[in-house]
Amino acid sequence: MAGGALLVILVLVILGVHSCQVSQEHSALRDYSDNVASVIRSSNNNGARFFSVLSASAGSSNASSLYNSLENTRLTAQAQLNHAQGFDVPGPVKTAHQQLLLALQMREDGIANVAGQIEPALQASTSSAAVNTIAAEMARFYGSDVMYKDYVLPGIVSALHAAGIAVGGSNGVPLEPGQFLPSLQWLSPTFIGAKLNVKTSSANANCTPSTLRGHSLNSVSVGGTTLQTGSTNTVPASPPPTFTLTIGTGNMTETNVTLKVTLSGSSIRGQAVLPQTPASQTATGQVTLDGSPPPGNYTLTAEVVPVPCENDTSNNTMTFPVTFQ
Repeated sequence: MAGGALLVILVLVILGVHSCQVSQEHSALRDYSDNVASVIRSSNNNGARFFSVLSASAGSSNASSLYNSLENTRLTAQAQLNHAQGFDVPGPVKTAHQQLLLALQMREDGIANVAGQIEPALQASTSSAAVNTIAAEMARFYGSDVMYKDYVLPGIVSALHAAGIAVGGSNGVPLEPGQFLPSLQWLSPTFIGAKLNVKTSSANANCTPSTLRGHSLNSVSVGGTTLQTGSTNTVPASPPPTFTLTIGTGNMTETNVTLKVTLSGSSIRGQAVLPQTPASQTATGQVTLDGSPPPGNYTLTAEVVPVPCENDTSNNTMTFPVTFQ
């Protein structure tokens, strides 16, 4: 009888421990979902401020003030990314969390890049090229919305359902469905020019079907080794690495061509400007990261920023799995 009693007690203890573990796992998933909803809500509100600032522009006289206002929204976006990097992430949503960090990184990068083009956009001599670059950067915001809605949210919902946790409704875990980009009109240079109160008609003066404008990103290398898209690339983290981007050119000479390298889930980035790329040739540019990444796995994105009149931007970007050591 004593042995039977001990067995019953042991079973009850095991059941109690299991119940506690399940409760903790459920609580962790709920807390993570709440944290994601909160940071995305905050990010979307920051996006509303960002586009409100752009819409309130009144011309070149306020270029410095406009830049400072946009920079404030970038700092907010950076703080939101840093906050999300510190979340406690349950195992079932680790992939969704990496995608969340990428979406937030895309938003910070987009704000930074738009802010960097504001002064030339408000100057008559450089407005056309700058406005076209801003329009191209708007696609980054659209991509962040797609990443969140089509990948992050479904990943979180799937994990919640698998744990038997209700989603939405009066008793379920609430989700944040909003978006950063308020309208697809912001992808249009003409629309952006109107918001900034600058003329962009001259931007299309040489945009003829017979003129092939722009670039293609052909390869990326570091330390003499070409990065591979289909396998993990190991790169020393210190000193901050320098990447060589090899690009193909169209049949027009382009000026002030921007090259960028970014890392998923990190504020570390690199940027360089080629003063000129010759027509119908191959050009190279070197981009050095602005810091040494912490050791770990990242998705590295290299980009040659589209130029005015560039219609095909599908080959402007390459991504690579990279392990920094």
